[in-house]
Amino acid sequence: MPKIVHAADFHLDSAFGGLPTEKARERRREARDMVDRLADLVLAERAELVLLSGDLFDGDRVYPETLDRLRAALARMACPVFIAPGNHDPCTARSPYERQVWPDNVRIFRKERMTSMALPALGCAVHGAAFTGPGRTDQILEGFTAAQDGLAHLVCLHGDAEAPDSRYGPITREQIASCGAAYLALGHVHQFGGVQRRGDTAWAYPGCPEGRGFDELDDKGVLAGTVDRSGADLRFVPLCRRRYRILRPDVTDLSPLEAVEAVLPPSADRDVCRVIFTGEIGEDGLDLPALESALRDRFYHLELRDQTRPAQSLWARAGEDSLRGVFLREMRTRYDAASTEEEREQVSRAVRFGLAALEGRDMG
Repeated sequence: MPKIVHAADFHLDSAFGGLPTEKARERRREARDMVDRLADLVLAERAELVLLSGDLFDGDRVYPETLDRLRAALARMACPVFIAPGNHDPCTARSPYERQVWPDNVRIFRKERMTSMALPALGCAVHGAAFTGPGRTDQILEGFTAAQDGLAHLVCLHGDAEAPDSRYGPITREQIASCGAAYLALGHVHQFGGVQRRGDTAWAYPGCPEGRGFDELDDKGVLAGTVDRSGADLRFVPLCRRRYRILRPDVTDLSPLEAVEAVLPPSADRDVCRVIFTGEIGEDGLDLPALESALRDRFYHLELRDQTRPAQSLWARAGEDSLRGVFLREMRTRYDAASTEEEREQVSRAVRFGLAALEGRDMG
């Protein structure tokens, strides 16, 4: 029953393009720190085996300091480490997998076809395959069946079990069920979705250990636990330095700052947050630049969005026998006819700016 750690999708040296230049540079440094936290976890867990399921790098151009940190962390783990290169870090002649010297405990799957290594001292065998280019449409698991030899068979792959016609190593649920492995350690999907089971095979995506954008929200980490022939007993271990969060304060009956306070997480000063204001607000609307100035020191990084809607009391003035009434009646018709939230937001903004123009007010 080997103790394992399963991780994937580091995307080291990502651009972090959604952040200002200095913070993007800082986030790249913090991502390098993550490999040390992973090594600390491996040692604390006394893991006997580490499975890294691809996309360790975001591309084939990797900073020397990134490679140095990763190789040192892998060596410090002092147990067998298996790497299955993915679509962002395929095993090519230019890749770090071929151009660098790796620690003796690291095994890299370099071929597209499945290859295997038995670890009889751990009672298991590890199988895996590599991407050798930015995509592959063949089904990696097709035709693979683990031997019935008394070992626990683990498969380490980068692949897509979400779409059978994927360009990134499609894997079907039927292939998982029939492969005969105790555990299928996958990479590619950046969200942990639980340890699942198909037939006699447990399988999981650990997700990425550090979020890089608002499509990678909240806790990010790796899986740790044990595997035997009957399956996997793994738990999710958060490893991220910072979290991406989307907060949705409701300004109905509250000031915008009060609404933000009501949803503010304790870790906001360490997090990258997008605040989307919702609810009803009067005709003056939100002053986003002023709010950003008041709030930015509360967050590591802050983005503001306005999805508020005109207060019902505002529409009540549509009954006036005035140019303002005519304008509001027309805009209410458009608001009610809008088919998407984006269209309603556009109408709401038009109402506020239109009323400001009619009344000679400055909307900033």
